[in-house]
Amino acid sequence: MTVTVRDLRTEVRADVEEFARVRHLALPYILWTPEAVLHRLAHSHPDARFRSLVAEEDGEVIGTAQVQLVHESQEPGQGAANIYVRPDRTGRGAGRLLVRAAEEHLAAHGATRLFTWVLDEPANRAFAERRGYRESRSAHFLRLDLADGALPPLQDPPPGVELRTAADFADDPRPLFELDAETTSDEPSDIGTEYTDYQTWVEENWKHPLLDRDLTVVAFVDGRPAAFSAAYTDGGTRYSTAMTGTARAFRGRGLAKLAKNASLHRARAAGFTEAFTGNDTGNGPMLAINKWFGYEICASEVRYVRELG
Repeated sequence: MTVTVRDLRTEVRADVEEFARVRHLALPYILWTPEAVLHRLAHSHPDARFRSLVAEEDGEVIGTAQVQLVHESQEPGQGAANIYVRPDRTGRGAGRLLVRAAEEHLAAHGATRLFTWVLDEPANRAFAERRGYRESRSAHFLRLDLADGALPPLQDPPPGVELRTAADFADDPRPLFELDAETTSDEPSDIGTEYTDYQTWVEENWKHPLLDRDLTVVAFVDGRPAAFSAAYTDGGTRYSTAMTGTARAFRGRGLAKLAKNASLHRARAAGFTEAFTGNDTGNGPMLAINKWFGYEICASEVRYVRELG
């Protein structure tokens, strides 16, 4: 049996569905849908040189890779590749071939450093380290049972604070872009990123097929967006927090917790039964907030990095 690597065939629905299925089997803590896979390919910035690859064995997709330059970084030459193989199809060379293809693609477009996330399991760590990758930061996946778990009670906003949803910004989402850009730039990361292109943000984030504008809650202070909790949903019963953050001038007032609590209550009322999120292990404040909600760590991952010669 021979394993080969090729680009995802976006015109073949079954190919895209298999890509999303492999990702779900390997990483069930993130929402994957065919529409989200296609959106990422169609709307990634040209400077990202983004590619979706599959490893195929006898006509069956057994591994996937998403490969790109981190064009939002102020430091040139940063690349990222996240590679996942079906848990029941490991040991057949798919991961090795996908890594090689990712490295060759990024190096050809000027990448000098490559970052990748690896599930925190001995076999996965050993795979990365054998290929010259060194351990960097780590992060947790967290899960909350919305069906049976108890959420903190809803609280009335304090004076001067109003809760709205992203649906209220349908005609002009720029205020959310500015809030997202500020909070994202302060996120713990190996790669500093900045959102500077509004139209790119609209195409990549605001129009993302998983973004649920009715469940994305924004806290306003005296008429100004101050904090938000962005919600993704998969069209079924799974809900995920894509980002929660507060503008610098309003931190320390519990506004992010207020927005996220409102979003979670809305999600449960809408019939969602599972909530997922992720946090850098060094992000103590957000981990504390999620513990307060009742989230529990369900898996961890480690960022690995390699210099490309």
